Amino acid sequence: MKVHVGPVALPELEAAVVAAGAELSSAADASALVWFGGSPEQFAELDHPALEWVQLPSAGIESWVSADVLRDGVTFTSAAGTYAQTVAEHTLGLMLAGARQMHQMARETSWSKPEGQRSVFGSTVGIIGAGGIGRALIDLLRPFGVRVLAVNRSGKPVDGAAATWRSDDAEGVAELLAESDFVIIAAPATAETSKLIDAAALSRMKPGSWLINVARGSLVDTDALVEALDAGRIGGAALDVTDPEPLPDGHPLFQHPRAIISPHAANPQSLLIPALARRVEENVRRRIAGEPLLGLVDRTAGY
Repeated sequence: MKVHVGPVALPELEAAVVAAGAELSSAADASALVWFGGSPEQFAELDHPALEWVQLPSAGIESWVSADVLRDGVTFTSAAGTYAQTVAEHTLGLMLAGARQMHQMARETSWSKPEGQRSVFGSTVGIIGAGGIGRALIDLLRPFGVRVLAVNRSGKPVDGAAATWRSDDAEGVAELLAESDFVIIAAPATAETSKLIDAAALSRMKPGSWLINVARGSLVDTDALVEALDAGRIGGAALDVTDPEPLPDGHPLFQHPRAIISPHAANPQSLLIPALARRVEENVRRRIAGEPLLGLVDRTAGY
């Protein structure tokens, strides 16, 4: 099998292709494309009739969906699940920082003790989008003895969760919001999940609870969130992703006493590349062996 890595050739990904038993080639001669370093709008430059499979570098594919380049006749795979442990680790860090008011202490210029510190131990954690990241987070949370509530697309019970609801079960989602001390957003960005956490959803969250978003900024109504934080209706928000993104300089969330902002840093480049290389090697090996590929994109679902 001939594989091209591009538009930007990355040695680590090329080495993964070769290690899996495939041959590197030009885009014009390749039956498979490992996409890296370009925008979806550039796909037409490397596409050709003999192209059969494209491995994308990210778990979220909303930019590819909006660019309308996921054409028929080509199998697309995302990196879904590839970065689960890395992002789950960052999520736990945000939870602990919020619970113990680390952000407040880090901003102080004099010796003072913050109010509102709490513990993660024995808390209730609601995970909206309990896929790879959610399952990895549940594993990390086991020593804390938390009660986990989960929402996923299928409603199939999530291992380690006390209850699981379908994403279209409004009553179930409302119950999760009302009972959780920490609400984790890890769902894909689709038309259905746009502004999933709006003013109404925020009003259902229990006082003192924290919202943690490690999915996409579009899932949270930023204006409604700022209003809820200003009013003290929730304990705080820790956001690795925002809408807009990047968050403009001077935005009230940066210095808000109830907010923690990390600049889409849950999956830094230093950890992303090795993980992506492992996924590329595994999927190239599977393609050659005729085995099912990991991360198959569902065009209808949008992820």
